[in-house]
Amino acid sequence: MNSTGQSDKAKWMRSALDRYEGPLLRYAARILGDVDRARDVVQDTFLRLWKADHAQVRGHLAQWLFRVCRNRALDVRKKERRMSLVTDAPVDTTNTQPPILEQREQQTRVQAAMAGLSDNQQEAVRLRFADGLSYAEIAAVTGHSVSNVGVLLHVALKKMRAQLKDDQTNPQAGGGAR
Repeated sequence: MNSTGQSDKAKWMRSALDRYEGPLLRYAARILGDVDRARDVVQDTFLRLWKADHAQVRGHLAQWLFRVCRNRALDVRKKERRMSLVTDAPVDTTNTQPPILEQREQQTRVQAAMAGLSDNQQEAVRLRFADGLSYAEIAAVTGHSVSNVGVLLHVALKKMRAQLKDDQTNPQAGGGAR
């Protein structure tokens, strides 16, 4: 590759890094429950992007990055589970969540409602609303069909609405205002 091609690739990488580093870091941290390990996964994701054929990635960069990041994070999580017997302690993702809701109480209720969803539903909701991916992009990242992504999101939002509504009408049951 000549110096002009190398310079173009460096600009393209800088643009991708500027646009996707934060969302990928949040995504990996949610999967792993640890920001430091997430940084390693995101760094590895961008190293793989540098080595990838830039022409083959162009046009679906977001899907490619999230897919590689997801696969790498799941590999790390699986490897760590095999290496140690870890209790199922709750994961602290407070440092990785964007400030979506201003009030801490509402945030707690939403997190409780999210906890009641399946892993697939949680991932689809986060990719859609926290990371702004389209249904097609979510399908490419998760390996589900676009229609299945739609169903996952529909059912997840329906469950969350019901839980949040129940919390408002019965605050003692759902951890709402006391």
